[in-house]
Amino acid sequence: MRYLEDFRAGELIELGEVRISEAEILDFGRRFDPQPFHVDPSAAAASQFGGLIASGWHTGALYMRLFVDAVLSGSASLGSPGLEEVRWLRPVRPGDVLRGTYEILAVTNSAGRDDRGTIRARCEMLDSSGEVVMRLVARNHFSRRPPA
Repeated sequence: MRYLEDFRAGELIELGEVRISEAEILDFGRRFDPQPFHVDPSAAAASQFGGLIASGWHTGALYMRLFVDAVLSGSASLGSPGLEEVRWLRPVRPGDVLRGTYEILAVTNSAGRDDRGTIRARCEMLDSSGEVVMRLVARNHFSRRPPA
């Protein structure tokens, strides 16, 4: 189990990779973001993107799964108060392999609660060329190690 004290500012955690398929893009788009370039390959081809692209929210959901598997499931996570920013920097296309990273910017003890603190981190999804397709800055709360 990783507690707040086990994380260090400057630490870069590789979260793993995920491949995104056309079927997944279409399904997510139809359910949650039904814009033509997410749900209609013909309309997407005629759009400014020149083809089908994933919703930014889909990219964020894929990131979240990688983050849970690589970090949160083995830590004393207490949730998150939210995001400071989200940027979708490049289109994500069918067949892309995305890689997630979690770079810890700061680890801060809570001013009001001795048993917890907050990590501020830069979270990125990169494509197979190493280009950042999504960047967000997040805060996550973690428990401190219980006294012995």
